[in-house]
Amino acid sequence: EQAATPPAPAAATPAPAQRPPQVVMPAASAPATGSLLQTILALMLVLGLLIGLAWFMKRFGPRVMGASANVKLVGALNIGGRERIMVVEVGNQWIVVGASPGRVNALATMPRQEGAQADGATLAPHTPGAGSFGDWLKNTIDKRNAK
Repeated sequence: EQAATPPAPAAATPAPAQRPPQVVMPAASAPATGSLLQTILALMLVLGLLIGLAWFMKRFGPRVMGASANVKLVGALNIGGRERIMVVEVGNQWIVVGASPGRVNALATMPRQEGAQADGATLAPHTPGAGSFGDWLKNTIDKRNAK
């Protein structure tokens, strides 16, 4: 039998040099091509659903009351950058309306003028042309107030 040799004392054997611990940082890598493709396809699916929903709502959704047969624009005059005076026909009555951003005010009402179409294409023979709508409006209101 062989005799076991006793281990050498620690002081007698020089210890190997200790290295400081290394910090390993994960390398910055670009997203995988499959992940990028999956993200693009998901985005396209969401956009397609939104477009499809918008089309469906426009086609089958609740109807917004547009131009009504009872309300017609007779004439309009721009008096500023964003301000207008309009004559609107409602039934057998004309309403003079002042419109500005965020505000609409009824200025006067009068009976419907005979010989005028609601679209403003043909006005009564005694009515001035479109260039002097402001004068016509002032004269009409003055006549109404004089009654």
